[in-house]
Amino acid sequence: MEAFLTSTAVVALAEIGDKTMLLAIVLATRFHKPLSIIFGILFATFANHAFAAFVGNSVAGVLDGQWFRYAVGASFIIMAAWTLVPDKLDDDEAKPSRYGAFLTTLVAFFIVEMGDKTQIATIALGAQFNSVLLVTAGTTLGMMIANVPAVYLGDRLVERVPLKFVRTVAAILLLGIGAWVIYETAMS
Repeated sequence: MEAFLTSTAVVALAEIGDKTMLLAIVLATRFHKPLSIIFGILFATFANHAFAAFVGNSVAGVLDGQWFRYAVGASFIIMAAWTLVPDKLDDDEAKPSRYGAFLTTLVAFFIVEMGDKTQIATIALGAQFNSVLLVTAGTTLGMMIANVPAVYLGDRLVERVPLKFVRTVAAILLLGIGAWVIYETAMS
Protein backbone atom coordinates (compact mmCIF):
# COMPACT_ATOMS: atom_id res chain seq x y z
CA MET A 1 0.00 0.00 0.00
CA GLU A 2 2.95 2.33 0.69
CA ALA A 3 4.09 1.95 -2.94
CA PHE A 4 0.65 2.97 -4.22
CA LEU A 5 0.15 5.94 -1.88
CA THR A 6 3.69 7.27 -2.22
CA SER A 7 3.55 6.93 -6.02
CA THR A 8 0.22 8.75 -6.15
CA ALA A 9 1.43 11.62 -3.98
CA VAL A 10 4.80 12.07 -5.66
CA VAL A 11 3.41 12.19 -9.20
CA ALA A 12 0.39 14.34 -8.30
CA LEU A 13 2.79 16.88 -6.78
CA ALA A 14 5.36 16.68 -9.56
CA GLU A 15 2.66 17.12 -12.23
CA ILE A 16 1.45 20.46 -10.90
CA GLY A 17 2.39 23.16 -13.39
CA ASP A 18 4.06 20.59 -15.65
CA LYS A 19 3.88 20.84 -19.43
CA THR A 20 1.48 17.89 -19.61
CA MET A 21 -0.88 19.78 -17.28
CA LEU A 22 -0.62 22.78 -19.59
CA LEU A 23 -1.25 20.44 -22.53
CA ALA A 24 -4.42 19.18 -20.81
CA ILE A 25 -5.65 22.77 -20.50
CA VAL A 26 -4.86 23.52 -24.15
CA LEU A 27 -6.59 20.36 -25.38
CA ALA A 28 -9.64 21.05 -23.21
CA THR A 29 -10.03 24.57 -24.56
CA ARG A 30 -9.56 23.43 -28.17
CA PHE A 31 -11.68 20.28 -28.25
CA HIS A 32 -14.33 20.83 -25.54
CA LYS A 33 -14.56 17.03 -25.07
CA PRO A 34 -13.42 16.47 -21.50
CA LEU A 35 -14.14 12.72 -21.29
CA SER A 36 -12.22 11.97 -24.50
CA ILE A 37 -9.28 13.99 -23.20
CA ILE A 38 -9.40 12.34 -19.77
CA PHE A 39 -9.44 8.84 -21.29
CA GLY A 40 -6.56 9.82 -23.59
CA ILE A 41 -4.56 10.99 -20.57
CA LEU A 42 -5.44 7.82 -18.65
CA PHE A 43 -4.36 5.35 -21.35
CA ALA A 44 -1.24 7.30 -22.36
CA THR A 45 -0.14 7.65 -18.75
CA PHE A 46 -0.81 4.02 -17.93
CA ALA A 47 1.27 2.82 -20.90
CA ASN A 48 4.10 5.28 -20.28
CA HIS A 49 4.27 4.73 -16.53
CA ALA A 50 3.94 0.94 -16.74
CA PHE A 51 7.04 0.93 -18.92
CA ALA A 52 8.84 3.36 -16.58
CA ALA A 53 7.93 1.37 -13.45
CA PHE A 54 9.09 -1.83 -15.16
CA VAL A 55 12.42 -0.22 -16.08
CA GLY A 56 12.88 1.07 -12.52
CA ASN A 57 11.95 -2.27 -11.02
CA SER A 58 14.29 -4.10 -13.41
CA VAL A 59 17.32 -2.00 -12.54
CA ALA A 60 16.60 -2.04 -8.80
CA GLY A 61 18.01 -5.55 -8.38
CA VAL A 62 21.20 -4.56 -10.17
CA LEU A 63 21.53 -1.33 -8.23
CA ASP A 64 20.45 -2.64 -4.86
CA GLY A 65 22.24 -1.13 -1.94
CA GLN A 66 22.22 1.71 0.48
CA TRP A 67 23.93 4.10 -1.97
CA PHE A 68 21.08 3.50 -4.44
CA ARG A 69 18.43 4.44 -1.84
CA TYR A 70 20.40 7.64 -1.21
CA ALA A 71 20.31 8.27 -4.97
CA VAL A 72 16.53 7.78 -5.01
CA GLY A 73 16.16 10.26 -2.14
CA ALA A 74 18.41 12.71 -3.96
CA SER A 75 16.32 12.29 -7.11
CA PHE A 76 13.23 13.48 -5.20
CA ILE A 77 15.18 16.50 -3.96
CA ILE A 78 16.28 17.25 -7.54
CA MET A 79 12.65 16.84 -8.63
CA ALA A 80 11.68 19.41 -6.00
CA ALA A 81 14.06 21.91 -7.60
CA TRP A 82 12.85 20.95 -11.08
CA THR A 83 9.25 21.58 -9.99
CA LEU A 84 10.14 25.23 -9.35
CA VAL A 85 11.07 25.69 -13.03
CA PRO A 86 7.93 26.62 -15.00
CA ASP A 87 7.19 24.51 -18.07
CA LYS A 88 6.06 26.02 -21.35
CA LEU A 89 4.39 24.30 -24.25
CA ASP A 90 6.09 24.56 -27.61
CA ASP A 91 3.85 25.87 -30.38
CA ASP A 92 3.79 22.43 -32.02
CA GLU A 93 2.58 20.79 -28.79
CA ALA A 94 -0.18 23.37 -28.36
CA LYS A 95 -1.80 22.65 -31.74
CA PRO A 96 -4.15 19.69 -31.67
CA SER A 97 -4.32 17.51 -34.76
CA ARG A 98 -7.25 16.56 -36.92
CA TYR A 99 -7.46 13.08 -35.35
CA GLY A 100 -9.92 13.95 -32.59
CA ALA A 101 -9.65 14.62 -28.90
CA PHE A 102 -8.94 11.06 -27.68
CA LEU A 103 -6.27 10.08 -30.22
CA THR A 104 -4.60 13.50 -30.12
CA THR A 105 -4.46 13.40 -26.32
CA LEU A 106 -3.27 9.78 -26.26
CA VAL A 107 -0.38 10.40 -28.64
CA ALA A 108 0.52 13.87 -27.33
CA PHE A 109 0.56 12.80 -23.67
CA PHE A 110 2.56 9.66 -24.35
CA ILE A 111 5.21 11.58 -26.30
CA VAL A 112 5.35 14.65 -24.04
CA GLU A 113 5.64 12.41 -20.96
CA MET A 114 8.83 10.76 -22.31
CA GLY A 115 11.73 11.98 -20.18
CA ASP A 116 9.41 14.19 -18.13
CA LYS A 117 9.89 14.54 -14.39
CA THR A 118 6.87 12.34 -13.64
CA GLN A 119 8.26 9.55 -15.84
CA ILE A 120 11.64 9.86 -14.12
CA ALA A 121 9.85 9.79 -10.76
CA THR A 122 8.04 6.62 -11.86
CA ILE A 123 11.36 4.99 -12.73
CA ALA A 124 12.71 5.93 -9.29
CA LEU A 125 9.55 4.67 -7.59
CA GLY A 126 9.70 1.43 -9.57
CA ALA A 127 13.25 0.99 -8.34
CA GLN A 128 12.37 1.80 -4.74
CA PHE A 129 9.29 -0.41 -4.43
CA ASN A 130 9.06 -4.00 -5.61
CA SER A 131 5.68 -3.65 -7.36
CA VAL A 132 5.33 -2.50 -10.95
CA LEU A 133 1.54 -2.78 -10.65
CA LEU A 134 1.17 -0.65 -7.49
CA VAL A 135 3.65 1.98 -8.72
CA THR A 136 1.95 2.18 -12.12
CA ALA A 137 -1.51 2.41 -10.55
CA GLY A 138 -0.32 5.06 -8.09
CA THR A 139 1.52 7.21 -10.62
CA THR A 140 -1.38 6.97 -13.05
CA LEU A 141 -3.80 8.04 -10.32
CA GLY A 142 -1.44 10.90 -9.42
CA MET A 143 -1.49 12.11 -13.03
CA MET A 144 -5.28 11.93 -13.08
CA ILE A 145 -5.58 13.82 -9.78
CA ALA A 146 -3.53 16.65 -11.25
CA ASN A 147 -4.90 16.64 -14.79
CA VAL A 148 -8.66 15.99 -14.48
CA PRO A 149 -9.24 19.33 -12.71
CA ALA A 150 -7.05 20.97 -15.36
CA VAL A 151 -9.29 19.54 -18.09
CA TYR A 152 -12.51 20.64 -16.41
CA LEU A 153 -11.42 23.93 -14.89
CA GLY A 154 -8.64 24.88 -17.29
CA ASP A 155 -7.87 28.56 -17.40
CA ARG A 156 -10.16 29.40 -14.46
CA LEU A 157 -7.97 27.29 -12.16
CA VAL A 158 -4.78 29.02 -13.29
CA GLU A 159 -6.38 32.47 -12.86
CA ARG A 160 -7.43 31.82 -9.25
CA VAL A 161 -4.42 29.95 -7.90
CA PRO A 162 -1.00 31.24 -8.96
CA LEU A 163 1.06 28.38 -10.38
CA LYS A 164 4.18 29.77 -8.75
CA PHE A 165 2.62 29.28 -5.32
CA VAL A 166 1.39 25.78 -6.19
CA ARG A 167 4.80 24.81 -7.61
CA THR A 168 6.49 26.09 -4.44
CA VAL A 169 4.21 24.00 -2.19
CA ALA A 170 4.74 20.94 -4.42
CA ALA A 171 8.51 21.48 -4.34
CA ILE A 172 8.50 21.67 -0.53
CA LEU A 173 6.53 18.42 -0.32
CA LEU A 174 8.85 16.65 -2.79
CA LEU A 175 11.84 17.94 -0.82
CA GLY A 176 10.26 16.45 2.29
CA ILE A 177 9.81 13.07 0.59
CA GLY A 178 13.44 13.11 -0.56
CA ALA A 179 14.64 14.00 2.92
CA TRP A 180 12.44 11.24 4.38
CA VAL A 181 13.90 8.61 2.01
CA ILE A 182 17.45 9.73 2.87
CA TYR A 183 16.67 9.76 6.60
CA GLU A 184 15.03 6.32 6.43
CA THR A 185 18.07 4.97 4.57
CA ALA A 186 20.48 6.46 7.11
CA MET A 187 18.51 4.92 10.01
CA SER A 188 18.45 1.40 8.48
